[in-house]
Amino acid sequence: MLRFTFLLSFLFLFGTGKMYHRDYHQNGKLKAEGWVLDNSKENFWKHYHSNGNLMAQGHYKNNEREGYWYFHDQLGKLEKEGHFKKGEKVNWWLFYDENGKINHKCQLKNGIKNGYCLKYTDEELKSAEKYKNGKKIKEWFSFGSFRKENKLSDLK
Repeated sequence: MLRFTFLLSFLFLFGTGKMYHRDYHQNGKLKAEGWVLDNSKENFWKHYHSNGNLMAQGHYKNNEREGYWYFHDQLGKLEKEGHFKKGEKVNWWLFYDENGKINHKCQLKNGIKNGYCLKYTDEELKSAEKYKNGKKIKEWFSFGSFRKENKLSDLK
């Protein structure tokens, strides 16, 4: 075991600098696991709630969330998923209700609503809103007018 630990330390200090890392909650359950390169989170990571259920998973680049991420509640149900760029929520995000159905889809920029937000009830589109820098500027309940006004041919 000592030889193995020495080898890992040698590779980390003098090799690539890339190491698989695990953090633990105080109760001993896994808190997070993923790759570290030169003290920076890189590539794929998983984060866990203190009960052991998956909390979040996705990629890091230069210690910031990057690309597509998934987030789960304490029971392990999917809560939301979406894109990160340089640690900020961007593009389309999907948000789920307690039954695992899409509740709404929103366009985000720098972590705030900026663009369209589509609201669903039992997977049926009920309304659409438009935001600018987090402030609602318009809302539609008639999808004929929404499609015409926004030049959309089909929205599901």
